[in-house]
Amino acid sequence: MLEKPQLPESYIVECLQTEYGLRVAEISFLPIGADMNTAVFQVEGTNQQTYFLKLRKGDFSEVSVQLPYFLSQNGNQAVIPPLPARSQMLWVDCADYQAILYPFIPGQDTYQCPLTHDQWIEFGQALHQLHSTRLPAGLGKSIPSEVFPSNCRAMVRSFQRMVATSSFTDLVATELVDFMLQHQARITHTVQRAERLAQQLPQANLEFVLCHSDIHPGNLHITPTGQMFIVDWDNPIFAPPERDLLLIGGCSTWGDPMLKSWFFQGYGAASLNQEALAYYRYERILADFAAFGQQLLLSSEGGEDRKQSLAWFKSNFLPGHELDFAEAADPNPGSI
Repeated sequence: MLEKPQLPESYIVECLQTEYGLRVAEISFLPIGADMNTAVFQVEGTNQQTYFLKLRKGDFSEVSVQLPYFLSQNGNQAVIPPLPARSQMLWVDCADYQAILYPFIPGQDTYQCPLTHDQWIEFGQALHQLHSTRLPAGLGKSIPSEVFPSNCRAMVRSFQRMVATSSFTDLVATELVDFMLQHQARITHTVQRAERLAQQLPQANLEFVLCHSDIHPGNLHITPTGQMFIVDWDNPIFAPPERDLLLIGGCSTWGDPMLKSWFFQGYGAASLNQEALAYYRYERILADFAAFGQQLLLSSEGGEDRKQSLAWFKSNFLPGHELDFAEAADPNPGSI
């Protein structure tokens, strides 16, 4: 979220004091992230400690905080665990939001601070450790398994129909409509290929492992001393490992084959299923299309978030960017 939520800071401060026993000296909104339902703050306590506060609105999965806490408690050093509240809960209600408090760890994501050779190997090791994790039954039952859902594809189809028949007055929405009409054939092809692969993959006898599900350069956090953390555990899932590996060597930021080779030095030998890899690359793009369509076509709210979302939507179509990588991974890109 790039714009500050309409929630008084005094309410947040009172919530932190009541629920965590934390007296706040200063609180600052951080305009980062693409998720319109998540706002983050840096909090300075009177105890001279600094904290990272995440406010999540809308759908909230308890396992999104339970899992990283479990992983950290069981030796995964690439995870930042949430701090328990006075009640020992890992989150608390704060008006219409769920509030999760973490220690503040200075650093940058890997858009700003590209991984070194050694960090790529460490990244591979961390994902291999995650994919090898066995969870206790209670926690495991809280995590869904991959079903190759059609909701994003259906939503993108609905937006295609909308832009073909509706008019808009909002300038950002109008620009998106023009762009979608210009690229209609490629969007349709992406939907159709994802649909065909989603029909095929359940019969492919794929191995399912514990996945983070949203591995991308913005969700790797690098500290000034070079320590690496995987952040944003909002949607863990049991799925084929390709779910987490789709962007390794497969996006504009991580597309260099050398980076991929460094990663697999740490991850180990892996025989990837090309159909699964292509499916997840297509599906990730369609998930973005669906989210940005909802934001830009169904609402005029969002301010600066809207312009940024439009730019992200368009970037998928640039040469050497995400659509090119998805089509390159597809064994039969012309098959519908």
